[in-house]
Amino acid sequence: MSHEVIIGKLVSLFGQRLLATIVALWVVAIPGSPVVVAALSDSTWVALAPLPNQPRSALFALATDPFNSQLVIAGDARGALFRSTNGGATWTPVHSGRSSISTIAFSLSAQGVVLAGTRGSGALLSRDSGATWTTPRGIDGRTVHAFAFALTLVAAGTDHGVYVSADGLTWAQSGLANRNINAIAVEAIHAPVRLIAGGDSPSSGSSLPLYESFDGGAIWKQIKPAISGTIAVRLTSGPLPPTGNVRPLLLGTNTGLFQSRDNGATFTPLSGGGLLPTTDYTQTDFITVHYDRFYVASDGGGSGSGGLWRTNNSGLTFTTLRPPDASITALAVSNDEKPILYVATFRPSSHTAALWAYHDTGGAPQGPRGTASPVASGARATPLGNRSLVDALLASPQLPYIGLGLGALAVIFTAIAAHLRGRYR
Repeated sequence: MSHEVIIGKLVSLFGQRLLATIVALWVVAIPGSPVVVAALSDSTWVALAPLPNQPRSALFALATDPFNSQLVIAGDARGALFRSTNGGATWTPVHSGRSSISTIAFSLSAQGVVLAGTRGSGALLSRDSGATWTTPRGIDGRTVHAFAFALTLVAAGTDHGVYVSADGLTWAQSGLANRNINAIAVEAIHAPVRLIAGGDSPSSGSSLPLYESFDGGAIWKQIKPAISGTIAVRLTSGPLPPTGNVRPLLLGTNTGLFQSRDNGATFTPLSGGGLLPTTDYTQTDFITVHYDRFYVASDGGGSGSGGLWRTNNSGLTFTTLRPPDASITALAVSNDEKPILYVATFRPSSHTAALWAYHDTGGAPQGPRGTASPVASGARATPLGNRSLVDALLASPQLPYIGLGLGALAVIFTAIAAHLRGRYR
């Protein structure tokens, strides 16, 4: 037999084994690749890919496209915006800036329109669902805390009052210029647009500052409902109920959660009294067209009393969703009957931010549990500081990927050993 034939057989054999190795690695690697949220298991927490070069600071800006539940936009403390078209499995940088991103909001009526607010550099506008961004005029230099969309108007709460725009590109100051407006909501989306805004109390003894406008922000008057707290952190208006023309209104303050069913004239507490903990409520969001179904979340203000809860009966009862970490810094809810929740958590002890997805189908929450939310889930059995290395690995959301990596290494070493044995026979 010629040397050429022998070498050819060896090369052929080596190629077959190499191909078998590649196929085996592909089979092992596929389950360990980033999760596409559309295929999530029901009511299960899944860790998403981190943002590229994610800083060791909390993420406060997260939004999902109401027309596409797989399209998600996140902003970080360095002023960067990232876009995902596969539910957070991968992220693409779409904007770089110098000011921290404070909020992101999609329009529910104008498809593709999304706004981002910054701390000290105004706003950013996209008309293609976050693929490209431009800098609007008239709101330069402002810290933008929140946006609220009507059909023909968008309003922004800033460090110098309220700004309004007809198209998101050109803005004008519209009252309360000497107030820091943290939260704003639209109570009537048709003209004349009805707005409600909230800010900070100038002193500890004064009432929580809330303001309403019946003409799209031209004229404002202060309202003084009986509410605890000194900071209006979040305002969210819900869908219209089957009867009547008044939208439910949720107000999160630095000490509790409240609901109004009369356009802010009166508020009913939803926290304390055996329901939700008495803490700050920074995230609120309704489920599609349901006026009585919504989510609320808190970062706990560093107290450990944060969490994420759902109600299906206008706040009469709440169910904890047992997030992997109790400190929730951002929440985005897809526009689906059984929505996907995109959640940012933060662990102050290690300065670790994480992104998660949860397909809420109503079942008991499954998945990693790092800390327990108050009320329904009880106290954590083992404090984080006392956990062993084994406990930490078993509780880690990366455990499946660690196992798959070890399996891939085993396949590689097995293939190498088989090749060497065959070579010297």
